Amino acid sequence: MFRKPSIKPPLVSRTVAFLLSCCLAGCAQSDWDRNAVDDKSFSLTIGHLNDTHSHLESDQLDLQLGGEKTRIVIGGFPALATKVKQLRQDNDNFLLLHAGDALSGTLYYSLYKGEAEAQLMNMLPFDAFVIGNHEFDDGNDVLARFLNRLQAPAISGNIVIATDDALSSLIKPYRICEVNGEQVGIIGITVRKKTRESSRPGPSVAFSDEVVSTRHLVGLLQKQGIDKIIVLSHYGYQNDLALAAAVAGIDVIIGGDSHSLLGDFTPFGLRSSGPYPTRVVSAVNEPVCIAQAWQYGRGIGKLDVSFDEQGVVTACEGQTTLLLADSFTRKNSEGERVEIAGEARQAVYQQIEATKLVDIVAPDPSVAAILKVYASQLEPLKQQVIGKAAEALHHTRVPGSPYNGVTLPLGSDVAPLVAKGFYELSLRADAAITNGGGVRTSISAGDITVDTAYTLLPFSNTLVELEMSGQEIHAVLEDAVDTAINGKSAGAFPYAFGLRYAVHAAKEKGGRVRAIEIKNKATGNWSALDDERHYVIVTNSYIASGKDGYTTFQRVAASGGVVDTYLDYAMSFMDYVKKRERAGQAIVKLDRAEHPIKLFSP
Repeated sequence: MFRKPSIKPPLVSRTVAFLLSCCLAGCAQSDWDRNAVDDKSFSLTIGHLNDTHSHLESDQLDLQLGGEKTRIVIGGFPALATKVKQLRQDNDNFLLLHAGDALSGTLYYSLYKGEAEAQLMNMLPFDAFVIGNHEFDDGNDVLARFLNRLQAPAISGNIVIATDDALSSLIKPYRICEVNGEQVGIIGITVRKKTRESSRPGPSVAFSDEVVSTRHLVGLLQKQGIDKIIVLSHYGYQNDLALAAAVAGIDVIIGGDSHSLLGDFTPFGLRSSGPYPTRVVSAVNEPVCIAQAWQYGRGIGKLDVSFDEQGVVTACEGQTTLLLADSFTRKNSEGERVEIAGEARQAVYQQIEATKLVDIVAPDPSVAAILKVYASQLEPLKQQVIGKAAEALHHTRVPGSPYNGVTLPLGSDVAPLVAKGFYELSLRADAAITNGGGVRTSISAGDITVDTAYTLLPFSNTLVELEMSGQEIHAVLEDAVDTAINGKSAGAFPYAFGLRYAVHAAKEKGGRVRAIEIKNKATGNWSALDDERHYVIVTNSYIASGKDGYTTFQRVAASGGVVDTYLDYAMSFMDYVKKRERAGQAIVKLDRAEHPIKLFSP
């Protein structure tokens, strides 16, 4: 059945009321209740995940619970499997969707390259999976192996693949699911620019415009008589809002890429990007429901959608539910973290029981057993030798400080190598900056193992690319030096690759960092930093958010000139070492000409 808005008088009157009460970001629940008339013919429940990024195990996080900051254990595929099983039992018309970026982000991906992710995803399983940009991080062949293991149909309607590429038979533009006798079309959309510029799709892969492709595919489905259409989008929340307004015929967008937490989580101390679901109107004034489920498998989205007999959405509601283990710890008077008990624990339980936004979920035993096999193999794999250090590589936070009796006039040997790893993993970066405190250890001469990389860079940081003027780069270096030398945080001292500069600590802020030069990535030539020119700087997500005194980074990010690649920052050092090992090269200190610190004057 074709959708013909002009011949549906009941919808016209409903839409007028809907538009009067709605804004771009959405509308109140009561406005949607007006659409919930008696002629609705079909209801669908959609469970959804996005941006799991190889986070297969549970993680730890601090939430406000029982009136205090409380450390909780959250997410993981064993808990997700339990919740999905419950959703399937409670909802007859159920689809489970993954909105992309299943791969890349933890040691599980670094070592198993999608094998563990596919096996655990198959245990849920998914009805459709859209290709995210990070699925291409290691090129077409690794993605093809992952998709061959994955049972879920992989879709993307704006990826154009040469017919002789193995991926061409593994990725379809859309999928049609039959749910209780009704056909539901699911279109896949992959973010174009980021995938092309920041991942590694092969030359046989191209990307078409997201909006144009969606409009074309909606038309194809409508010609087949399908009037219930979901876009499974790895395109970002703000882009999804624009897509819904631009393309007629979309009913639901299940999104990913922006890692957006939707819903009111302020009682738990979390900030969200908008309401769950976000309700907007299409180009022909029909309702569209948009949902996304945050990140890393910490929770699962549940969207209940009702359609009338003409396939128009009459109501949608739901939430993302964060999945918690029954573990709640706080620091005692000695500073030790212990499980809370008594009234404090009862207050936590009461808060959880009063909401659908968090739930205590036991792990699924069969999924936990599979994960345990992979986890048990991680420890010996961590001892895998990935390269060698030809000499001891010392680390100190601020230049001029002695290290085990050795004076390091230019500072750390290791931090500039870490920055070089960032620089090489980022395809867009003109230079890389890292904070000395983000590097946690020195490296002894001899074997470098996987464990070395994750001991060196142990935090859950990702690589972030910021578009900055030369003047802003100078400002961020001044911010960091000021924080480091004034005793606020010695770990703030900036190290870099692709930049070199002199530091005069005795000067006033604004005049301490001088003679800044930047390396041309194509030619290798150095030139003076141009205040007016714009560059791409890659750094770690911790200082990109303004931590450790990097306030200029925070301002740049707030202005929109930022891309979180979600690439694991420790993986960048692993790749750097492995690349040298394949070339028969040991890891050594940077040549003086490439070291970021030309001069440090205390």
